[in-house]
Amino acid sequence: MLSGLAAATAPLLPAQQKRPNILFCIADDWGWPHAGAYGTDWVNTPAFDRIAREGVLFANTFTSNPKCSPCRASILTGRNSWQLDEATNHFGLFPKRWAVYPEVLEDAGYHVGYTGKGWGPGDYESGGFKRNPAGPQYSEVKTKPPFRSMSTIDYAGNFDAFLEKREDDQPFCFWLGGQEPHRAYQAGAGEASGKDWKQVKVPAYYPDDETIKRDMTDYAVEVEYFDSHVGRALKKLEEMGELDNTLVVMTSDHGMPFPRVKGQIYEHGFHIPCAARWGAMKGGRTVEDFVNVRDFAPTFMEAAGVDVPETVTGSSLVSLLKGGKSGWVTNDRNRMLIGKERHDLGRPNNGGYPVRAIRTKEWLYIRNYEPERWPGGNPETGYRNCDASPTKSRILRNFDEYYRMSFGKRPVEELYRVAEDDANVENLAEDPQYRHIKDELRGEMEAKLRAEGDPRMFGKGGQYDTFEYVGRSTHSYEAWLRNQLPE
Repeated sequence: MLSGLAAATAPLLPAQQKRPNILFCIADDWGWPHAGAYGTDWVNTPAFDRIAREGVLFANTFTSNPKCSPCRASILTGRNSWQLDEATNHFGLFPKRWAVYPEVLEDAGYHVGYTGKGWGPGDYESGGFKRNPAGPQYSEVKTKPPFRSMSTIDYAGNFDAFLEKREDDQPFCFWLGGQEPHRAYQAGAGEASGKDWKQVKVPAYYPDDETIKRDMTDYAVEVEYFDSHVGRALKKLEEMGELDNTLVVMTSDHGMPFPRVKGQIYEHGFHIPCAARWGAMKGGRTVEDFVNVRDFAPTFMEAAGVDVPETVTGSSLVSLLKGGKSGWVTNDRNRMLIGKERHDLGRPNNGGYPVRAIRTKEWLYIRNYEPERWPGGNPETGYRNCDASPTKSRILRNFDEYYRMSFGKRPVEELYRVAEDDANVENLAEDPQYRHIKDELRGEMEAKLRAEGDPRMFGKGGQYDTFEYVGRSTHSYEAWLRNQLPE
């Protein structure tokens, strides 16, 4: 039944009366603002730029947990990370306790599938799912990528194969999940692609170093490879005459796989690129309103004209897409909650690094609940919550201020004026003139988290360290200790 929700989308598609298709394109570890549409000139993203030019560029899209599986669980369920029990953790279980939007749309008659990386890494079968929560997999079509570090899965080719399986005029919902720009990279890929490392502007938490800049050009090539597959998918939809009847969203799960970014509660870790295109909507707009990844599920369901389950706590973006306005469109999308629990192992007793934060237009307030722990994992285990890379090796060369910002222990509270310091390098939490701001933000954050049922606000945060870790047992701190003992 289409109901009034489907009718409400009719002005977007005056020549169409059928339900819209959904194409969700998600990169793995692509950070903000690394796209041409955001003004970055050393990363070429023509597909993303087209979506933004013909649709809406979102300036403030965030994940509530900057790691792969927690973010993707939030996308699928429409719930914040701390509302997902075991799925709050990386390499954890994904319990089948809440509706996931691919299944909701499939029940409503949609042809559903995914390619590449869906939900993961983790265990969904023990949680009660018979298949990946992103849907049936289409990854059999292979290709030879330009560099050996890239996946051989032909994402766009598998999108074609998926479309061949649908019935005539059946609406579809497809998750195009790239495995790029996740590490590892082929060293020198950026230079081999004609990139000039000298053009790269490194963030303030890194030294202005050639090694880091070259590493970032290798990362850029992987972003561009994913973008090329999205471009092919857009071309396919155009050839089919289906582009204007398809809601296309292109985004990422969290920031780039570099120190102090991926898996960390700082601006560049949880702020992600996002653009959307949908039919005859007014394009060329930039919307400043805060958007969370948990908003995608209710958006897709409302666009499809199906009832949004009560388990969803995100808010649909349909009104922002249809409204035709730019800038700050509403008054109620100017706060964002962020948090994390256990990501990768590498601390005694396999403990996590729990954090909660609140982001406003001007400020980022952070509360580190276990400041005696190492945020990137213990030094003796190699800071396991940070991917190996030339940048990581370069920073670990000297125990200086750059090391401290990426790997050193952190204070209980942090406060950054994001409007002037998006790299979050000047902590104002102990400055007396900002104490009232810190206190107000802490109180607001905790009240909102209590309203969302965050276990950590009710003295139950310790449960996250007890949830099963389903990755390799060799990842554990205890395994590392055993390996150090003489035979």
